[in-house]
Amino acid sequence: MNEPAKLTKSKDVIAYLAEQFPQCFSLKGDAKPLKIGIFDDLAKRLENDPMVSKTRLRTALRHYTNSWRYLHSVKQGEQRIDLDGNAVEPVTEEHQQHAQESLKESKAKVAAKKKERQAEAGEGDAKKPQGKRAERAKVPPKAAKPSAKKPRKNVHKPAPKLDDVELNALSIGQQVQVKAGHQPMPATVTEIDKDDIQVRLDNGLSMKVKIANLFVKAE
Repeated sequence: MNEPAKLTKSKDVIAYLAEQFPQCFSLKGDAKPLKIGIFDDLAKRLENDPMVSKTRLRTALRHYTNSWRYLHSVKQGEQRIDLDGNAVEPVTEEHQQHAQESLKESKAKVAAKKKERQAEAGEGDAKKPQGKRAERAKVPPKAAKPSAKKPRKNVHKPAPKLDDVELNALSIGQQVQVKAGHQPMPATVTEIDKDDIQVRLDNGLSMKVKIANLFVKAE
């Protein structure tokens, strides 16, 4: 039968100790000051335990007693406990002072690392263009195309010279010019009714116009 693999991570070892000795170790809430020399007791109790080696046990115990939660618990007058949760001796003033100094140093190291990371992140952000500036920085500017404006043509052609048309001079089928907009339009007379003249434009449209709006090309 294969033996279970030994625990290698301090977190897992501490969880195992809290399971084996719940009156001594805890994972949450307030911790309790441990008996001085408790490692020897642990090594003896777990001597034949296949889950934990002495090396990993020592490392995990150091990790546990250096945690902020544990250092907060080391106060003068608090009772140190053994593996079974029995009180063995009170915490001395000297031990409390040492715990407070260790806590202060640990917090200072964490704050320094945090400040260093923030400084590095700030430098990285400063090098990166922000917002729309970043978008513009990624896209190379387009080369300006030379202006190719064409000269504007005169859309209004000069009006041809025209003569007024007299009613008695008109005849069916006569080619005339009809005043419509800026340019006279060529048309053919199709009907004469007093001064209302029916004409057919070259585009096929028929319309009635007044004699005053008809012209013929000047000779």
